Amino acid sequence: MSSEMILSIADQSVMAILMIGGPILLLSLVVGLIISIIQAATQIQEQTLAFIPKIVAVLFGLILFGPWMLAKMLTFTENIFANLPNFIR
Repeated sequence: MSSEMILSIADQSVMAILMIGGPILLLSLVVGLIISIIQAATQIQEQTLAFIPKIVAVLFGLILFGPWMLAKMLTFTENIFANLPNFIR
């Protein structure tokens, strides 16, 4: 196994992780930012207030993006298993 192949697999792995986790993290970030702005405008400083909307948004995001994320993970895994004999040599 050459160093180029290892770097290619690492690059594919990082891109898969970013594409799978990115939408959920971005959704959580946006909801957290909106809640923080609302808290700052109303001067409500309750720390637990931000958790419930974030949890609901992440669950909604998993329902919305879940099939696409699963398809990406399956494609990546199938690619790894299909090229397994090339990796062993």
